[in-house]
Amino acid sequence: MKIRAYCETDVGLKREKNEDAFLVNEDMGLYLVADGMGGHKGGDLASKLAVESVEDVVKTHRDEHTYFSPRAMIEDAYTEASSRIFQKSQMEDKYLQGMGTTLVTAYVHDGELFVGNVGDSRAYYVSDDHMWQLTEDHSLLNEHIRAGLIKDSEAKDFQAKNIITRSVGFEREVRCDIVRKKISAGDKFLICSDGLSGLVTDERIHQICRKNSIEDAVKICIEEAKANGGDDNITVMIIHVED
Repeated sequence: MKIRAYCETDVGLKREKNEDAFLVNEDMGLYLVADGMGGHKGGDLASKLAVESVEDVVKTHRDEHTYFSPRAMIEDAYTEASSRIFQKSQMEDKYLQGMGTTLVTAYVHDGELFVGNVGDSRAYYVSDDHMWQLTEDHSLLNEHIRAGLIKDSEAKDFQAKNIITRSVGFEREVRCDIVRKKISAGDKFLICSDGLSGLVTDERIHQICRKNSIEDAVKICIEEAKANGGDDNITVMIIHVED
């Protein structure tokens, strides 16, 4: 199987700068999307540090570990990323204090996709008939939904929907969720920041992915998010498993 991926990021219509970061490293089978937060100059730095940290850890594990465990590698990568961001925010600049980032990591190994997640950026599995969210949002909104305090249909009106309950770098250590899925030819996976998922419905995202090439689908998703307000940075990545 051959893996092909395409990603774009856009500042959107309301923000002055883009605090999202991403990585497509097809040689390593590593794909990342991060959405930084922290105001002033912290958000974009946090997301970039997260991406750099994960790439460093993955390279070290692949090169140096005799017994290779993708799950252990991803856990180490999140630990390292959180530590680096926290250290920089505490020691180097008072304006960076409190910065952090969401982070979705997708790693392909031996016919499986391992997905790590912290925050409310998302990874989806896309088939012709359905689309499933593989990650679970670490957000105040999702906690209210799981507790039965609000319904899915009321989510768009939830006042604190942008508050996340877990991030990389806000504390020195962070626990990441990890899921794994066997992959086969024809599979597609979409990874995005909430600049897309917060403004375009899952049904519409699925429709776009089904009907277009991965490059066109990414572009259309971004344009629809902007047409629906574009009030956040937008990053969209699609990974396609080819024959």
